[in-house]
Amino acid sequence: MLSCATLLVSPAVVPLQPHLRALQSPRRPSLRSLSPDVVSPKAWSFPTTHRGCGSFHRFGRNGDLTCRGFPKTDEEKILQEGGAAGEGGSGSGGEGSDWTSSALLLLMWGGLMYYLFTLAPDQTPSRDLYFVQKLLNLKADDGFRMNGVLVPLWYIMGLWPLVYSMLLLPSGRSTKGGIPVWPFLVLSCGAGVYGLLPYFVLWRPPPPPIEETELQRWPLNLLESKLTAGVVFLAGMGLVISAASAGVADWMEFYQYFRESKFIHATSIDFTLLSVFAPFWVYNDITARKWYEKGSWLIPLSLVPFLGPALYLILRPAPPVKTSTVAPDSVNTE
Repeated sequence: MLSCATLLVSPAVVPLQPHLRALQSPRRPSLRSLSPDVVSPKAWSFPTTHRGCGSFHRFGRNGDLTCRGFPKTDEEKILQEGGAAGEGGSGSGGEGSDWTSSALLLLMWGGLMYYLFTLAPDQTPSRDLYFVQKLLNLKADDGFRMNGVLVPLWYIMGLWPLVYSMLLLPSGRSTKGGIPVWPFLVLSCGAGVYGLLPYFVLWRPPPPPIEETELQRWPLNLLESKLTAGVVFLAGMGLVISAASAGVADWMEFYQYFRESKFIHATSIDFTLLSVFAPFWVYNDITARKWYEKGSWLIPLSLVPFLGPALYLILRPAPPVKTSTVAPDSVNTE
């Protein structure tokens, strides 16, 4: 495969020869003395279809020949814009902003860990263990009625990792650093937001391009399914209605648990932070899917805890995929 420089000097490139002879002829004025209109790129552009150098060859104002790329297709422009955004984020200003947000998130995570292990209320450790066993169905029915707010909260916390998996895969993946997201998503099934925050610190956009066949394989075929999104939304709706319909006595009892129990205290903070971070990841997913103009109204709606992000997952379009393009035919230069 020939390079651009070889193609320019090759005798097979016949259209360039008359113009080169004209420039070299002593009877012709020099290129510098010609008017700007004559030496404009439009007047001196010669397209080639060489596979190794698919480009336009042009005479610049200083008489030099330059190579310019073919006009890009819409898909190539999308990929180029994404790459340019990533390069801009990795520049001096963008990288500084990334490190600032990462440092703040790291401090937040460290502060949360310190608070939960040293300052959070822990007056009823034996009761906390009993509650966990009851919620996991490890205790036989002993006639004790669990709190009407705690039970829906427990089950909705089991749905949050699935919602975040659908938001972070594939649009929340990192290109730089090669940090995979799936270990943190698995960790979030037991640790909630406390397991996701380290990934938020390490996350470096933009996400890598998505292959068309990737959407047909597990886990994306499950996470991109409208059926999965619908089941998550309906289950969350039922749990929210169950908690909202609990009586005042249940809510007062839950508040008392929150003040005494480390388990319920940490779970409540977990739910709150997952609800706070969700709108950002909804915005990130909308941007990655090139759907901001039509779907921006869902960003404020995603502020509604759990139900807002779950509704977005139902309405969002499929992500743009990277399709392979056929290179132009080469020119035989023998």
